[in-house]
Amino acid sequence: MKKIKELISSRKAKVGIVGMGYVGLPLAMEFAKGGFAVTGFEVDAQKVRDLEAGQSYIPDVPSSELGPIVKKGLLTATLDFSGLKKQDAVIICVPTPLRKSKDPDVSYIVASVREVRKYMRRGQIIVLESTTYPGTTKELVKPMLELGGFVAGKDFFLAFSPERVDPGNKKYGVKNTPKVVGGLTPACTELSGMLYRSVIDKVLEVSSTEAAELVKLLENTFRAVNIGMMNEMALMCGKLGLNVWEVIEAAASKPFGFMPFYPGPGIGGHCIPLDPHYLGWKMKTLNFEPRFIELAGAINSSMPDHVVTRLGAILNTRGKALSRSRILMIGMAYKKDISDSRESPARDVLTLLEKTGAKADYYDPYVPETELEGEVRRSKKDALKKLKSYDCVMIVTPHSCIDYAEILKKSVLVFDTRNATKGLKGKNLFRL
Repeated sequence: MKKIKELISSRKAKVGIVGMGYVGLPLAMEFAKGGFAVTGFEVDAQKVRDLEAGQSYIPDVPSSELGPIVKKGLLTATLDFSGLKKQDAVIICVPTPLRKSKDPDVSYIVASVREVRKYMRRGQIIVLESTTYPGTTKELVKPMLELGGFVAGKDFFLAFSPERVDPGNKKYGVKNTPKVVGGLTPACTELSGMLYRSVIDKVLEVSSTEAAELVKLLENTFRAVNIGMMNEMALMCGKLGLNVWEVIEAAASKPFGFMPFYPGPGIGGHCIPLDPHYLGWKMKTLNFEPRFIELAGAINSSMPDHVVTRLGAILNTRGKALSRSRILMIGMAYKKDISDSRESPARDVLTLLEKTGAKADYYDPYVPETELEGEVRRSKKDALKKLKSYDCVMIVTPHSCIDYAEILKKSVLVFDTRNATKGLKGKNLFRL
């Protein structure tokens, strides 16, 4: 322990990060800016080439910042995992998707841990950041790493620290977002906490890896349940003939006891739609029925169907059938001002529109193309110049760079599912 503490304190510890995506690259940048020598381990050759050239593929990491770091030799990338044996700390930041059955898919974690085990040595700190179900670090990762004869807490130090990356957030990044860490033993927690404190403003230590794993699931389940409630409130306001946005804004004026969440065409991204399923799956293995989680999931999952049905009703007011209409969707990203379309509700909405027979295009300056059911779909670059050619423009992702007043002025009908047209009025405007 004394040696690794000295290496961290002197900034001489070598930090290896497995997975250089939306989580791994920003984290690698923070360690590199803190003076540590960082190596990114990747299976994607294109990402390695981009990193070697100082070119970022993550919007939150400007190439203007990445380039000088790479030039100084503080951040390198490789496809060769044998370099893991040279690292003093290894942080695993790989995806954790869901299978079609909605069960956790930890295959990326398993593959990464196998590589770490091949090259691990005594004294290393190994941290898992990938979102997963409580018990993964202790029940899955620990036994795999100990197959080589090393003992966790003695020969190496194992911990879990949930990633808290929020793509597109201009206020909170890796450095100023509090970091939670839970180790397998007190020594594991102490060393992992020390590592993160060297580059992150605030670190909170919890009692176990399971507690740390549950922290992330609680954060995103909290959001999913509350968004589900607002989505149901939107459905109720529709029945009551009320404006849900007005109701939420008025309720949010209360300075205590209320936190505003907002409805929409569904939920997207790699966290909120997926993480509650990880917790729900774990609890079902313990014969506990997670009713809040499942109900929120059902409501949120139904929203793409609801907005398409509502769109059909809006078109009917003008004597138009959805099946014979041209629709322009504004937005394909899962939230505003980012280029990430993973799990975006816009994908489901587009698919549903086409199944009705409607002709659907999308415009998104952040997502020039996306693959949908095996077919590459491209943003219509000139769509905003041809608004009158569409029977309805549906706002699905409220990017800040778009002039919604101009869209309202030049469109036949506008269906706003995100309240992007707040403050605007028009007989051709309909809101969720």
